[in-house]
Amino acid sequence: MKKKVLVLGAAGAIAQHAIEFLKDKKDIELTLFARNAKRLTKYESVAHIIEGDVLNESQLDAAVKGKDIVYANLAGKVIDMAKLIVKVMNQNNVKRLIFISSIGIYDEVPGAFGKWNNETLGNYLVEYRKAADVIEASTLDYTVVRPAWLTNKDEVEYELTHKGESFKGTEVSRKSIGAYVADLVEHPQKDVRDSIGVNKPNTDGNKPAFM
Repeated sequence: MKKKVLVLGAAGAIAQHAIEFLKDKKDIELTLFARNAKRLTKYESVAHIIEGDVLNESQLDAAVKGKDIVYANLAGKVIDMAKLIVKVMNQNNVKRLIFISSIGIYDEVPGAFGKWNNETLGNYLVEYRKAADVIEASTLDYTVVRPAWLTNKDEVEYELTHKGESFKGTEVSRKSIGAYVADLVEHPQKDVRDSIGVNKPNTDGNKPAFM
């Protein structure tokens, strides 16, 4: 039985890395959902492509129907998106959700870097925290993913912290987040109903090392 996986926000940079890790897996069937399907034409031979808006309930419902896993990699009205994703997944009895959030939503980042992160991200953190609250209040088998500050380095090197633990490090590559998401898709029993911080080891500092 193939795992049927829906990627919301499939044109995003992290999502593209996750798709690259998953597209040749024989036991996974990918459906890619994005506002602009033209950005996904390179995947036409390995995935189903849907052009649509996550905030359009009928489009989202049609995409979610029959899936095993939903992976959401979104920006914009994330609170409204989270509410609608939870609603539509419940309607279709789809349980497994992977949702990309942000570092710092629980004020879990210690020291000078935590202070800098809060000041720099500001209202962005409030929005992603409220979206995470919606997901965590649901009955879904969710994993909320909180990446450190993102780089475009061509590397996969990461470590994890759980909700309630202090965040480690300052940065992580988008490719590393894509690799972690792909690992969750392949092993959907991992990190269920948890919120996971993801960072590159040994990148502690007052600001991300690349700055």
